[in-house]
Amino acid sequence: MQDLAALIRAVPDFPSPGVMFRDVAPLLADAAAFAHCIDALAEPWQGRGVQAVGGIEARGFIFGAALAQKLRAGFVPLRKPGKLPPPVVSVEYQLEYGSDRLQAQRDALKPGERVLLVDDVLATGGTLAAARRLVEQLGVDLVGASVVIELPGLGGRDRWPGNKPLHSVLRY
Repeated sequence: MQDLAALIRAVPDFPSPGVMFRDVAPLLADAAAFAHCIDALAEPWQGRGVQAVGGIEARGFIFGAALAQKLRAGFVPLRKPGKLPPPVVSVEYQLEYGSDRLQAQRDALKPGERVLLVDDVLATGGTLAAARRLVEQLGVDLVGASVVIELPGLGGRDRWPGNKPLHSVLRY
């Protein structure tokens, strides 16, 4: 994973003072590294019957769509308000620097469908916890979650219940 870590750019004080933003754009621009990252995201979920991948806006769409292809699953975008036609379900959540909402189309997932969540970064855990609450409103069987980067010092994993696996490729 050292080769992947070398492609993550640290941007201090973005989007606000005191935040160290982890930029995945250089990793995405390297075709071989991006493919390796998707393989690493997919590895623990192979053969687990994942039927849909829920990608969290916005960078989770990039990794989620590629991961869905790798797992031969469908892809469902979990979006910010006003981006999806109704009917939608939504949840509000707190970020480390504000609050927001996530939405999914009410008919995007079927009850009992085996769903995997994916995002680029797990920081304080608010976004991933909101995504979990959102898809559970739809009655799915949540398999677990995968993230490219986990920032353990921010305690995000503590907000993820232990009964579902949470896989991270890189940790800072």
